[in-house]
Amino acid sequence: MPELPEVETVKNTLKLQVLNKKIKNVEVLWNLIDYPGIDEFKKNIVNQTIIDIKRRGKWLMFELNDYYLLNHLRMEGKYHLRKKDDKISKHEHVIFNFDDGTDLRYNDTRKFGKFHLIEKAKVYNVEPLCELGLEPWDDNLNIEYLKDKYKNKRLPIKSVLLDQSIITGIGNIYADEILFLSKINPLKKCSDLNDMELNNIIKYTKEVLSKAIELGGTTIKSYESSEGVHGKFQNNLLVHNHEGDKCINCGTIIDKIKVNGRGTYYCKNCQK
Repeated sequence: MPELPEVETVKNTLKLQVLNKKIKNVEVLWNLIDYPGIDEFKKNIVNQTIIDIKRRGKWLMFELNDYYLLNHLRMEGKYHLRKKDDKISKHEHVIFNFDDGTDLRYNDTRKFGKFHLIEKAKVYNVEPLCELGLEPWDDNLNIEYLKDKYKNKRLPIKSVLLDQSIITGIGNIYADEILFLSKINPLKKCSDLNDMELNNIIKYTKEVLSKAIELGGTTIKSYESSEGVHGKFQNNLLVHNHEGDKCINCGTIIDKIKVNGRGTYYCKNCQK
């Protein structure tokens, strides 16, 4: 958490709050800066204006005058807009001071989030964005694309759905939902999937993520898109977090297993 729908929701929320604000200074109270070094990061971001905010996979992309500020929220990252004189809380680790007297504060209880500041001309050609696969709605995401990516992989499809270099943005929650709707066992080797199953993965990836975006993401643990604003897609989850409940299709009890260390929910009858 957060996955693509949550990051998309945070992006849309921030666009209402910080577009056209100029960065006067940045305070790094805990070093979450991956690139460049912290001194260069702080120097280069001064006097940059937030022109737009985009998303690539699970990465937020703040478009500035000369750079893209990339941020991965990881487990519990979130943003709060504050007045300059408001008390800094314990978990506010990176603070962007704007010239209008407001702050954008990055709050991260676990300190797992990461920032990159990369020149605009090369942002898509270097890490981390160059490593990402297709967006779920890319026209190139088709059966032939998945066949090529999956043909030599003997890993369970649940694990491969989480591979950001193939389809970017899918995380643990939505992978369970996609596989349930596709009627695919999460342990099935992805190289063994037939055309119908591949087509279902593409179809339900788009449907599940689109619906989750519409509902503001899934609130599990501490996700919020803005202070006190939580997603509602958790009310639509069919299998994830439903261990012990009856399958809505057949009445079989939903089971939970581990797939490469990730908690995985599925119906043993519908997903044989």
